[in-house]
Amino acid sequence: MKAATITGKPLLAALAGEAVRPAPVWLMRQAGRYLPEYRALRAREPDFLRFCLTPKLATEVTLQPIRRFGLDGAILFSDILVPPFALGHGVRFVEGEGPVLERVTGRAQVEALDLPRARGVWAPVMETVRRLRGALPPGVTLIGFAGAPFTVAAYMVEGGGSRDFAEARRMAFAEPGLFGALVARLEEATIDYLSAQAEAGAEALMLFDSWAGVLSPAQFRRWVIGPTARIAAALRARFPAVPLIGFPRGAGPMLGDYAEGTGLQAVGLDTVLPAAWAARILPAGVTGQGNLDPMALVAGGDALAEEVTTLMRAVAGRPWVVNLGHGIVPQTPPEHVAELVALVRAAS
Repeated sequence: MKAATITGKPLLAALAGEAVRPAPVWLMRQAGRYLPEYRALRAREPDFLRFCLTPKLATEVTLQPIRRFGLDGAILFSDILVPPFALGHGVRFVEGEGPVLERVTGRAQVEALDLPRARGVWAPVMETVRRLRGALPPGVTLIGFAGAPFTVAAYMVEGGGSRDFAEARRMAFAEPGLFGALVARLEEATIDYLSAQAEAGAEALMLFDSWAGVLSPAQFRRWVIGPTARIAAALRARFPAVPLIGFPRGAGPMLGDYAEGTGLQAVGLDTVLPAAWAARILPAGVTGQGNLDPMALVAGGDALAEEVTTLMRAVAGRPWVVNLGHGIVPQTPPEHVAELVALVRAAS
């Protein structure tokens, strides 16, 4: 019996390579705008970054879906743009618009990113992690996370969100020295940030590469697989018992290369990838995660039941963590999340 099983934590057992049944389930964005209790709490603190950096609030929000649904994983409530903000880069959130960032256009801005400063700014995140370890039920795994370097760099170069991150891609081709320096600085910061979360009590870690899919295969290898592999190696050396999950959204046929080349313990699938195909091409030692459509969760009922049945058949006998192929959307009825948890536990 593996140590993960002995802990009584199904998610850790699955991430250790066990085909746990019932399959563990948690959901990206499981704490957020679809929950009325979240909206009530957010009304008390309209500044989103300040909300993320207030341990009392971030702890409470992280716990809300655990209390409601009995999920197997609790993911730290924060945002992938906390690290650049902590590094001294201009980041703000505008209601109805999303993140707005100072655009990186030169090396001086990269060199100004201040890791010693960041450790002080993101210290409240580590306090949130410590509080959560003391508050979570015994069978629930605490997941820390960060944005992967390419995705965070893309936001910094673009100055915010984008459909295709054209300016970031242009810089990666035309000014690879500058883009590479930014990615390298973010690699260093990401290793430090995730290490601090592990030291504070995070039991698993996740890297969100939400915009990996905008890259060509060669650029994907350079800016997604390369940095992720270096981060994974550094974390494995420091915290060999803490599994790392990667989510290269939009990876498509590069998913196998990503899993082989990064050394991660688990890989998340987005909605468009066939789970049965992924179950075949992922290396034997890598756990799959995903990939229900968030709109099936909105629909609920027979549509959701069919999706769950199809997924569980596709990954039978494989280590797997049930999740969505993207985050929960705001219009999701909370009762459908409870329905999903019940379906997964019955289907396994």
